[in-house]
Amino acid sequence: MAGGERSIGKFFRDVVQEMKRVSWPTRKELVRYTWVVLGTVAFISVFFFVVDYGISELVRVLLG
Repeated sequence: MAGGERSIGKFFRDVVQEMKRVSWPTRKELVRYTWVVLGTVAFISVFFFVVDYGISELVRVLLG
């Protein structure tokens, strides 16, 4: 068991070392990336709403 505990401790020490090497975005970059993601999600949502509505209307006309 002690060997397993040591390997878990080593794993977490390695994780902390890797996290210190990460290049974190600045606040300005983070805000910009957040707006890009929100804009993309909004655009894709509207696009699929329009496509879904169009297909629904087409099916309604064909079956009506």
